[in-house]
Amino acid sequence: MKTSNRFAICILSPLLLASIALGQQDYVGRYDVYGGFMYLDSPGLSLGEKGFHTQIGLNPAKWYSLGFDFSAGTGDTTLTPSMLKSSIAQQIGGALAPLIAAGVLPSNYSPVVPEHSTTQTYAAGPQLNYRHFRWVTLSIHPSVGAIHEEATPIVAKLDPIETLLVSQLAPSGKLQQWVGFYGVGGAIDFNVSQHFGLRVTTDLVHDHLFASLVNTRNTVRFSVGPTFHMGKNVAAQK
Repeated sequence: MKTSNRFAICILSPLLLASIALGQQDYVGRYDVYGGFMYLDSPGLSLGEKGFHTQIGLNPAKWYSLGFDFSAGTGDTTLTPSMLKSSIAQQIGGALAPLIAAGVLPSNYSPVVPEHSTTQTYAAGPQLNYRHFRWVTLSIHPSVGAIHEEATPIVAKLDPIETLLVSQLAPSGKLQQWVGFYGVGGAIDFNVSQHFGLRVTTDLVHDHLFASLVNTRNTVRFSVGPTFHMGKNVAAQK
């Protein structure tokens, strides 16, 4: 099967399943609570972080929600000069060139810095819900909020040149920063019963973390887990 066909099947399968489950949802709880496994992927830094994702929602009406979103994850990556801003990569290359020319360093030497990252995201805002199908709910929302990241070099794995580089770029031994992010996200809820379901979510966001060192980056968050619906039935209100 061609790759394009596989991709189309992955995208359209939930919609095809939804078309089978025709019928309006009789119960839409005032409150939603979700918690599940999360994977945060920042391809530009080869950084993948695993962790936890939770959402708490209020449904004033069946077609829209207001809610709070939080996720936390950890992961490891290896930074190379190519991941840094070009101006910094050029400075590093210029500093190493005399040592390479003198034979102190191998001609193919390039510093690498393993690091451990911890990231939390916080967001709040509206969500639009499509509840035309009894067993499936589709939703879309803006992803706007704040992200905090702490990056800690693994110094035990550094050579003297890399240790010196880290001391210049991260004098305190680690980097941490709060910045805003923006993007878009969506979810599919498979409604097992009135009060319980399985949620699959995806968010694509853009942020400026450590903008003095690395380029702005795009991050994708995937999560899956149980969701619970409770409270007054807003589908019954006029």
